[in-house]
Parts: sequence; structure tokens; C-alpha cells
Amino acid sequence: MNPAPDLDAFAIDRTSELPLHHQLYERIHVAIRDGRLPPGTRLPSTRSLSTQLGVARGTVDAVYARLAGEGRLTARRPGGTVVSPGFRSPSGAPMPSPAARRQEPSEPWLPLQLGLPALDLFPRKTWTRILARRARQLPVDEMVAPDPMGLPALREAIAAYLAVSRGVTCDPHQIVITHGYQDALNLTADLVLTGGDEVLIEDPGYGFVQRALRARTMIVVAAPVDEAGLRVDWARAHAPRAKLAIVTPAHQFPLGVTLSPARRRALLAWATEGERWILEDDYDSEFHYSGHKPAALKAMDVDQRVFYAGSFSKSLLPSLRLGYLVLPPQLANAAGTAQQLRHRGVAMFEQLAVADLMRQGHFARHLRRMTVRHKARRNALVAALERRFGDGIVLTHSAGGLHVLGRFPGRGDDVALARRARAVDLGPAPLSGQYLTPGEDQGLLMSFTNVPEDRADEIVARLAGAIG
Repeated sequence: MNPAPDLDAFAIDRTSELPLHHQLYERIHVAIRDGRLPPGTRLPSTRSLSTQLGVARGTVDAVYARLAGEGRLTARRPGGTVVSPGFRSPSGAPMPSPAARRQEPSEPWLPLQLGLPALDLFPRKTWTRILARRARQLPVDEMVAPDPMGLPALREAIAAYLAVSRGVTCDPHQIVITHGYQDALNLTADLVLTGGDEVLIEDPGYGFVQRALRARTMIVVAAPVDEAGLRVDWARAHAPRAKLAIVTPAHQFPLGVTLSPARRRALLAWATEGERWILEDDYDSEFHYSGHKPAALKAMDVDQRVFYAGSFSKSLLPSLRLGYLVLPPQLANAAGTAQQLRHRGVAMFEQLAVADLMRQGHFARHLRRMTVRHKARRNALVAALERRFGDGIVLTHSAGGLHVLGRFPGRGDDVALARRARAVDLGPAPLSGQYLTPGEDQGLLMSFTNVPEDRADEIVARLAGAIG
């Protein structure tokens, strides 16, 4: 039988300024670390514990989900939730407290933090079942080095998925499996750029892109973005020597606008006329909540000038480090040669599991579930922000994406606001930090993916208390 839990591990202090969910997480975390909740201990059910503590059941659910996501707890129906057998830190030493981890380079996620899917919605049971079956059945020919371009079964599954979901028609041989978007960017640069080339990027935009390009000695040209997306007319006038444009047409990061049909045609014409290339980062196109989902730019690419990059970081887990790049067909052979020299392919086991997830329909069901939950969480966060701040906030949220933008007129510098939010364990990002050119646009980018509906008011209250 599993040992009975030490109920002192769940004690909370009603006089403390720390939120209840933070206290409960800290209590259980420390009890596991110190051995007061040893491996195999069965925890009270969420319903039972919420009754004992007098807190919302959703609060306990969220804490258990976070601890499970970190590997500390394991859900065993009908056996309940237990402390994961044999759980230890990677070094074998006790796990540090959340406060200590925030001082380390690799930090835990925080509510409102960008770049994460809803971690509690990951299909853990299905994923575990697929991995276990694959481990049992792994044939000898799948134990050797993988194809540098990627597992054929996964490339075929992605081609079928893109044809249905994004209107992108491509042959599997045009697809290369990557270690996420950053790897796709590096491969694109290897294929079409040389040091000193000009590259057009969106301003504001994803900061990693300009850092990666400058590390390769490229000349970065920041093109302004307005309500219709990238200013192609500006690009024509100011970047005549650009060899590549990097864009987020479906949901521009970070403003959320969609590249208009006229701008799409103009951008494709710009590429064709000048024998230039386009890298389309379709990072969150799976998540659209109302109206018609914007088409992929690649679906309009008659002249084959567009690289199309997708990733499983937002749909599954960032830690998978798994994505894909659809190549212009004339560059597929060159990409195969480049992959032989770059890293000889992506780990086979993860590719096999994702291929099964897609081919068996689990991936599509998971996306549908996430879309419904994301929409509910976005609506709850927006409503909580409007209730708390009223006329003191100007909210921008598109029909899709994974974050909302809140501008707080009169509250000062957004970098300082984000710093104060971080002090209360919240992770919004300053809008001004996404610009390459100095400007006056200020605001906080706030992800809703890991903000359950029943915690939206509590999290917004913490934000309001932090930024004044």
C-alpha cells in the first residue's frame, strides 16, 4: 500500500500575502524535496483537499497539474495522484525551491509568460502509451542513424496535415524535420544567404531572429508593421538588396495582425521579381478562435519562393525541440546535402511518436481541445483585465494566437511594469522590447494559455497590485 501523506504538507497561512495557489505549490514541492512526501505517497483527491483547505477545487487542480508537469506527481486512475516513484533532480540532489530556481539561467514558467502552450492540456496518457509501445516494438532498422531529412512517416503525416489545415500542397520530399524554428531559420540561411546579405524582418518582431542573423554577419533591415502587416512598399523603397524576408503572416508577432491579401500578393511579387526568398513562420496558426482562419502564404506560392516553417512547440511541448520546414522544391536536394553536414538528423524516437500521434488522429483531437480551452482562457483573462483596470487599459487581441496585448496609459515604462510583475511571479513581456527601432509604443504582452479560467481574476489582481 502507498504510504499515507503528511497532512502538514498542505497547510496554508490565511494571513500570508502569498496567493493560496503559490503557498500550496510551495508546501507540496518542499515536502517532496525534503522527503516528508516520499515517492509513492498517494495525495488527497482534488475535491477532498479543496474541502479540507477551504479553497477552490480549480486551485488544487492547477497546483497538481503544475507539479505533474514538472514530473513530481503522477496521475494513476483509479489509484489517484501519487508522488512520482523515484523522482529526483537530474543531479540526484534535492530540488531547489521555486525562489532559488528563479535565480538560475533555466527558469520555470510563470503565468502570463509568452511562448508556451497550455502545459496541463498535453495528452500525457496518449503520449506515454505511444512511447511505451514504440519502445517495445522498435525494430533494428530504426535503431541506426536517422535520415538527415527526417523520418519518412513523419514527413508524410505533416504533408497530409498541411494540405488539410493550411492549404499547403507539397511532396513529403520537400519537408525536412528540424530541431524547432531556430533550426529551420539556420537551415534557410545556409541555403540562400551568405555573410553580408541583407535580410528583411518585421519591426516589432521575434527578437531571436535578428540576433541569429547578426551572429551570421547578415545585415538586418527592420520593416515597419501596421494594421495590414508588413509594409511591403517600405521594403521596396528601403531594402532593394534584401535576399530574404522573414514574416509571420497569420498572426504577426507580437501585434497579432494578419497580413492582408493585397500585402501578400505584393510580398510574393517582390520576391519573384528580385529572385528573393521568403521564410514564413507559421508559429501558432493552429489556434484561431473566430471567423475564417488566415490562409498560409505558402498556399499562394506559385513561383516557389517561400520556405514554410512550422513547429510542435506550441501544439505539443517546447521541450520536444521538433519542427519542420517546407522547402521550395528546387532546394530539396541542396537541403539534403546541408543536413548531412549540419547535424545528421533529429532523434528517431520522438519522430516516431509524433508520427503515430498524427496518423492515429490524436493530434487533430488534441488541437481541437486546445483551441476550445485556449478561447475560454483568453476570454476569461480579457474579462478579468477589463473588470480590474476599466478605462485604464487598452486591450488588443486578434481572432487567434496565444497572447493579448494590454497598453496601460499613464503607468510609465513597460519594461519597469514587466519587472514589477516578475517580482510577484508573473511573466508578461514588454512590447517595447520587441522593437528594433526606438519608438513610443508601450504595453505588456500576456499569454493566456496557462491561466485557467478560475484563476484569471486572482492573477489579474496580482498584476494590478504590482504595477499600481
